[in-house]
Amino acid sequence: MSDATERAGQDADFDLLVVGAGPTGLASAIEAKKAGFRVVLVDKGCVCNSIFHYPAHMTFFTTSELLEIGGIPFPSPNAKPTRNEALEYYRQVAAYYQLDIRQYHRVERVSGIDGDFTVQTTDRFGRHGELKSRKLVLSIGYYDLPNWMGIPGETLSKVHHYYHDPHPYYDTDVAVVGGKNSAAIAALELWRHGARVTLIYRGDGVQPHVKYWIKPDLENRIKNGEIKAYFETRVTEITPDAIVVETPAGRETLANDFVFAMTGYHPDFTFLERLGIHFEGPDRLPVCNPETLESNVPGIYLAGVIVAGSRTNEIFIENGRFHGRLIAASLLEKLTVRDELRQPVVASDPVE
Repeated sequence: MSDATERAGQDADFDLLVVGAGPTGLASAIEAKKAGFRVVLVDKGCVCNSIFHYPAHMTFFTTSELLEIGGIPFPSPNAKPTRNEALEYYRQVAAYYQLDIRQYHRVERVSGIDGDFTVQTTDRFGRHGELKSRKLVLSIGYYDLPNWMGIPGETLSKVHHYYHDPHPYYDTDVAVVGGKNSAAIAALELWRHGARVTLIYRGDGVQPHVKYWIKPDLENRIKNGEIKAYFETRVTEITPDAIVVETPAGRETLANDFVFAMTGYHPDFTFLERLGIHFEGPDRLPVCNPETLESNVPGIYLAGVIVAGSRTNEIFIENGRFHGRLIAASLLEKLTVRDELRQPVVASDPVE
């Protein structure tokens, strides 16, 4: 990665700026760099910020080769890699390709037109910056914006929309709201580490698509009375010491210390709308060319899960990682590769 001195002279001269440094954003930057373009990435968090906020001991639902980007093998001794292995892998890939990544910089405003975009940023100390680029890729994911329940007490400090580690919740009353994978994982880990867990879900049972090795485990814990479950139930209020739920049998008030509202997440539609991106249908599918992923705004490309709008269960790392190739091919058609960049990508030591 470039140091601050090297960056200062390059800030006004990028071919492609990628917003979002997750796996798909990294893959998009790599493909563009391999094609000979000067690329910079900007992320309001760290590299692979969403993966960093996954549960600390999480195991992926897929094999390591399906998470690979940039043609770099993902070695793992496990059939399914862990969160920490993935973070290590993506760090090493970023280093291998010497990607210019501006971490902890939030994009505040985008102005200009195709071929001459100006991106204004703010760092974690409130300092303003400005980057210029001929083209943009938006790979902002959806994990930063939880779906709110819209009930009293949801903003209390005891309510969390992300589950990370079970230890702080030992010997406490914990409610997990939801019935999909994230809720199932949280409920099981919390119970195994000494929390008194209650699962609350509006459906009539554990969601059928919960992974095959997790679903029976959770159902057996419920059957044995080790995890209490309320189905066809919704939370109507949260107080400092309790939660109120509406069940098929009527309203109940349950003792409670912490709530994990695993109610899903959504893309930042407001940010996209400010850039002029149009949407279609009830699922808010952004308008873009499926062959190039260029949006209705010339020069702005979309990559990763945001291509599917609110249907966030359709695009994962496994298929989003290929979006960069489509974008790079389009860039080669629309942009002239600078003569000084007509050379192989210089890489550091390979990933071991």
